[in-house]
Amino acid sequence: MLLAWLYLAAAISLEVTATLSLRSAGNGNLPALAVVVVGYVSSFALLFLVLRKLDVSVAYAVWSGAGTAVVAFIGIVALGESSSPAKIASLALIIVGVVGLNLSGAH
Repeated sequence: MLLAWLYLAAAISLEVTATLSLRSAGNGNLPALAVVVVGYVSSFALLFLVLRKLDVSVAYAVWSGAGTAVVAFIGIVALGESSSPAKIASLALIIVGVVGLNLSGAH
């Protein structure tokens, strides 16, 4: 079970890396495009392995929720994107929802 969670953490990291590379890839940067493709393919491959041990409802919620929260956080802190109380509260709700799914015994 621990290995599934480690794979999930790696899948989230790869998905975040790929997502953060999208802007550069869209501007024609071929190495960034390679990061996007390899990152997403690898992330999904790990997610397939995770689903052997964890329920899809938990695994996908953690993968998508954590990825969304981390990308938004990096966007605000490192990329100078705007922040507002509503944006921060919405991100907190995502995190609360993912934690709630895990605590509900859905896995």
